[in-house]
Amino acid sequence: MYFKRLRDMREDHDMKQVEIADYLGIAQTVYSRYERGFQTIPVEHLLKLAELYRVSVDYLLGRTENPNMN
Repeated sequence: MYFKRLRDMREDHDMKQVEIADYLGIAQTVYSRYERGFQTIPVEHLLKLAELYRVSVDYLLGRTENPNMN
């Protein structure tokens, strides 16, 4: 599954893949695979990204258009 919103959120925050990878404690190539849907993203990484961007996990996954964490 391709998570376009992961890339969109990263770019909206003017961040590079390497910065997000460092934040998650992984290699940039692994993060790139998350964005492209070539590797499953672990729940703990989704939670950290939702916290970083201050949005819900459902929003990151494209399951809702409401970014609120309610």
